[in-house]
Amino acid sequence: MTGVRGRNDGTAPPSGGDGCGQRLKHSDGPWLRAAGGADELKTHLAPVQQELSLAHQGLMSGAGRLTALAELAAVRESWERRIQVAQGECGSLADKLRDVARVQGGTNEAVRSSFTSVRVCEGDER
Repeated sequence: MTGVRGRNDGTAPPSGGDGCGQRLKHSDGPWLRAAGGADELKTHLAPVQQELSLAHQGLMSGAGRLTALAELAAVRESWERRIQVAQGECGSLADKLRDVARVQGGTNEAVRSSFTSVRVCEGDER
C-alpha cells in the first residue's frame, strides 16, 4: 500500500487539514514520565541496603567460622555496591531524560520560529 494518502510510513506525504501535512508536535510528557519512573526506582532502592543489613544482623555472630557465611558476607557487599550503582544510574538517567525534554522543546521552538516567515505548501502560488 505504498503511496496511500494519509499513511505516515515514509511512503506517502502525511495529510492534514491545512493542505501542508500534519504538524509535528513535541510533548515532553513521555520524557518526564520516564524521568519520574527513574526517580521512583531510585527512591524504592533507598531502604534496600538497610533491609539487607537488618536481614544479616546477628547472622555472623552465632555461626562461628563457617565458610559459607564468609561467602555470604562477600555476596552482601557485592549487592550493596550494586544497589548504590543502580541508585546513581537512576538519578543520572532521570536528569538526562529531563534534559532531553528541555532541549528538544527548545530545539523545536527554535526550528518553528525560524520558519515563521516561510510557509510554502504544495500548490501554493505565492
